[in-house]
Amino acid sequence: MAELAAAGVPVTAMLGPIIPAINDDEIEKILGRAYAVGARESGYVMLRLPLELRDIFRQWLQDHFPDKLNHVISLVQSTRGGKDYQAEWGRRMVGSGPYAWMIGRRFEVAAARLGFAERSQPLRCDLFRPPVDETSAAARQLSLF
Repeated sequence: MAELAAAGVPVTAMLGPIIPAINDDEIEKILGRAYAVGARESGYVMLRLPLELRDIFRQWLQDHFPDKLNHVISLVQSTRGGKDYQAEWGRRMVGSGPYAWMIGRRFEVAAARLGFAERSQPLRCDLFRPPVDETSAAARQLSLF
């Protein structure tokens, strides 16, 4: 991240997944370290448990945090309308309900305190230039069409 930022490349820190009662207490520390090495934008994603991940996650909790399993699942479901997963656009990444609201405010306060941008800067596609090495077919940029 530091090398990219030093080279002028916009760096964003994406925290995810935020797992209730497992890693949510690290939000401020991760944002602080990311800012220290040059990230100026940030975002987060609450844990999502679609059907194919639900049982795998529960087994992981059982193996690594058996004493927290019921509490974590309860908090996850509290951010998903009582279910393991909420597919609704605009909610699936951040959840809903009091716990999800608290995580969102905690993230926003930490990001603002550190100086992260409130809005993403627009990316500049005009600076892209395909490679010009004509000596090797493998080195040439392929066309999409």
